[in-house]
Amino acid sequence: MTAGARTLIGLSRRTLLMGAAGSAAVPRAFAQERGTRDLRDILNAGSLRVATPGFSSLPFFSAAGSRDAGLDVEMSREIAAALEVELAFDRSANTFDAAVELVARGRTDLAVCKLSRTLKRGRIIRYSQPYATLHHGLITNRVRFARLAGGRPAEDVVRDFRGDLGVIAHSSFAEFARTSFPGARIREFADWSSMVEAVRSEEIDMAYRDDFEIKKLLVDDPSMTVVARSITLSDRLDTLAIGIRPDAPHLAAFADLFLDLARGGAVMKTDEIIARYMAERGA
Repeated sequence: MTAGARTLIGLSRRTLLMGAAGSAAVPRAFAQERGTRDLRDILNAGSLRVATPGFSSLPFFSAAGSRDAGLDVEMSREIAAALEVELAFDRSANTFDAAVELVARGRTDLAVCKLSRTLKRGRIIRYSQPYATLHHGLITNRVRFARLAGGRPAEDVVRDFRGDLGVIAHSSFAEFARTSFPGARIREFADWSSMVEAVRSEEIDMAYRDDFEIKKLLVDDPSMTVVARSITLSDRLDTLAIGIRPDAPHLAAFADLFLDLARGGAVMKTDEIIARYMAERGA
């Protein structure tokens, strides 16, 4: 296999009940803090409030303090224009879960921020239909993975993985890891860059995220192919959707209608998104 080549692996399906049982308890305070606000209230107020984290996740959204740009920023503007209201971004969240909490507490109407659908989040917010579908992926240190494999096929190592697995804290993949890799030793990291460095330095065996972010990493830093290889989990999907406050059924219906009519029901895939990222980057 050439450097930088990726492996496609399918994991066996596990029951959804495992994911629900393994999720941390959702704070009951969310229901107590929000006031009712649905589409009519938004129209009367003349403002749509959207949660997007303060960090950068291009090409979906740029960092707070810079020019607001990206796929999700554009979509937020289109939704506000369709409603004929002003758009107000809340960039206070420092994790994806924190953006979900803003919606759950009623401090914002929507979360538009490369937001993965998960069972835990679905207990406290509504979701639109997906507007993008990615695959789960792994970036693994070549030396540590070879040591784990001991001559076994990569598929067998991944399906019964019992090594050190990195995830970003308070992300969807911190939740997915419990059911995808029940035998792994889960290591949580504050951000993607520190987790990638842990792979590079042989501190962990693998890092777990969506395949788009892993492809993007190899575009940004081709030297990673010397020390790491990517693996795509072909039967594990990461669906991105708009997060919607739980007390807003009319707004939720409008979000789906918007995706159907204004976006033609199109669902973006990894290769389309990475192509846009490379074009904007000038790669």
